[in-house]
Amino acid sequence: MLQLLRVVMSSMLAKVAGLLFLLLLLCIPLGEIDSINRARGESQREAASELAATYAGRQTMVGPLLLVPYVERWMEPLRNAQGKVIGQEPRSKEMAHVVFPDKLHIEGTMAPQERYRGIFRIPFYTLDATLSGGFAAFDPKAVSHSETDSKIEFKAPLIAFNVSDLRGLDGSPTMTMGSEALRFRQRVPGLDDDAWFANGIHAPVTGAALAAWQAGTPIPFEMKLGLVGQDTLAIAPIAEETTAHLSSPWAHPSFGGRFLAAQRSVTPQGFDAHWRVSSLVTSAREQVRAGLSGRGGAVDVASSADVAATAAPAVPARRNLGPLQTFDVSLAQPINVYSMSTRAGKYGVLFIGLVLMAAFMFELFRKLRLHPIQYGLVGLSIALFFLLLLALSEKFAFWMAYASAASASVALLAVYFSAVLGGWQRGLSFGAFVALLYGALYGLLASESNALLLGALLIFGMLATLMLVTRKVDWYALSRRSEAAPVAVPEAQTAA
Repeated sequence: MLQLLRVVMSSMLAKVAGLLFLLLLLCIPLGEIDSINRARGESQREAASELAATYAGRQTMVGPLLLVPYVERWMEPLRNAQGKVIGQEPRSKEMAHVVFPDKLHIEGTMAPQERYRGIFRIPFYTLDATLSGGFAAFDPKAVSHSETDSKIEFKAPLIAFNVSDLRGLDGSPTMTMGSEALRFRQRVPGLDDDAWFANGIHAPVTGAALAAWQAGTPIPFEMKLGLVGQDTLAIAPIAEETTAHLSSPWAHPSFGGRFLAAQRSVTPQGFDAHWRVSSLVTSAREQVRAGLSGRGGAVDVASSADVAATAAPAVPARRNLGPLQTFDVSLAQPINVYSMSTRAGKYGVLFIGLVLMAAFMFELFRKLRLHPIQYGLVGLSIALFFLLLLALSEKFAFWMAYASAASASVALLAVYFSAVLGGWQRGLSFGAFVALLYGALYGLLASESNALLLGALLIFGMLATLMLVTRKVDWYALSRRSEAAPVAVPEAQTAA
């Protein structure tokens, strides 16, 4: 009975079935490592949210625009209980007319910086920008009457400006309108409390600028702005023609929003991008008007890009207007270690399977005997590589972490198999095979756009190599020889 059990245990089919079962068991530590990786990634997103709550979040910029407050007065018929008109009583309501710039040009540089929350690095930027343009001559006839036979009394206009997180303002913006320097103040008067611009800043139009407005002449303006934000800057194109030129030494930008950059240049020294958006192709003006009056449902003022980590305040707008239309640029992280580790872990089962297959081929063709525990230790050492990669990548550049983890794994397997396979030459050749696999895996990670193609070629190449090497092997003879061979271990293990 014992001899029969030995024959069954030593058979090739039983060994292959055992290796497949072992591969399934090794999916458990791989799954645990993936859970740790996802938890660390979630911690990074929480760190970004905490910095957004305590420092500054992603920024969406709207303005400047000209608000013309006015009072509309009319006489309302006064009726008795029977509905008969017995007189008139005066009525009035206060409103604001919105004047958008004819042209708006934004010239700015985004200086990158990094903030830390624990071990996590979150990208921020400091925008140093100049906004220039002009408002057309004001036409009182452009203001429509909401009541019959009403009269409209205009008040002094004011400049309104807003960003989604006012804490990011780096000092007070300065604005010159015509030849008059305007001073900004908190909030915007005359708006409903639920109107988005009510929480912005405003500057009363005074002096020469007010005289030019009253005279009905166009008014140029120039505004200096310093703004801190977390990774993303979005700009609403509210002028008849909005142009922007942004540059930064950050070499990994991500362009998004409703309108992509018309021209852009990305080099290792940074990026340079130009936008040009006409009011004919955007509903941003209508969305801002709705936001000023506080009508309808909420609209997200951050870009249409991913804003889950640091959601910006909402803009009240009509329900059918959708997200505020903007053009965006983000300082993307060149390598997100958690996404890279997750991608590497997806190849874990394949990687372990190839290493176990190589060990099985050594056992088969070198007439050696490897114990299931030895196979298990080999599989665990490969699984440990992915945990080591995650831990090291939090402290060092990803390529350094990968090289260190791979080198440690290759050295461990080379030393181990030198003893298991009975010679340094065999151990080094096995280590070289594993090193080749690690190199191929890094190629898959580094070339994201070609990962599927390279992965398919890797699997096909390994299978083709195995088939070509074993094309003349008599598997039945090997199986019979394996069953007839006595249970033995390599000489190196016997000596030990």
